[in-house]
Amino acid sequence: MKDIDIKWLEEPGELNDPILIEGLPGVGNVGKLAADHLIEELDAEQVAEIHSPHFPPQVLMHENGTVRLVNNEVHVWENPDGGRDLVILIGDYQGLTGEGQYALANAILDIMDELSVGRFYTLGGYGTGQILDEARVLGAATHEPLVEEMKEHGVVFSKDEPGGGIVGASGLLLGLGKSRDIEGICLMGETSGYLVDPRSARALLEVLAEIFEMEIDFSDLEDRAQQMDKLTQQLRDIESQAGSPGEEGDLQYIG
Repeated sequence: MKDIDIKWLEEPGELNDPILIEGLPGVGNVGKLAADHLIEELDAEQVAEIHSPHFPPQVLMHENGTVRLVNNEVHVWENPDGGRDLVILIGDYQGLTGEGQYALANAILDIMDELSVGRFYTLGGYGTGQILDEARVLGAATHEPLVEEMKEHGVVFSKDEPGGGIVGASGLLLGLGKSRDIEGICLMGETSGYLVDPRSARALLEVLAEIFEMEIDFSDLEDRAQQMDKLTQQLRDIESQAGSPGEEGDLQYIG
């Protein structure tokens, strides 16, 4: 297998000033949940698969008993109203090593170049180590004007958050994208970091819905959130008895 193998299932036509949205697994699976939900809502079409030995040596099983290699996928949504089209990147895993992260991030940026993507958003979770009732959306950007633009949509830019920087694809794409002069914004939903967090994913999507002026149905995410509430309450009970886990060590953000 090649170091990075990009298999185009369908050659996308000429896209209208496309924007890329990346949502790979990370803390609370926040970015992945948000991107997966967006694909379902928009009925975006898969156009490419990315395979690499930088992913875990693993296959996943379908319901019918067949298997597939773990991968990343590229989906495209062509805006029926004539606005900017979306390219959405999802996947089973990020790269296992630092070398793999860099190789995959550069491959994603190559895809952006091929599709003439002029701006991208990376989505992730910011682990606080505490269970929250509401999640803020924190941000980082490649260029200062983008910071001011995102503040208008309620995104918080805090000097000390995340304190350890942004680790993983969500941060690396910003750094490498800036070197190619591609505008990039990272949106991070606050999450405890203990459980899959549908409410934090919704917070990210609410920001994107405002930016793109689109309507998104959140009922599926809300159903999942209610299912997680039972587990969350159990954790609250444990915290009240043993003290906040955040006292022993902070959870670092991993894109």
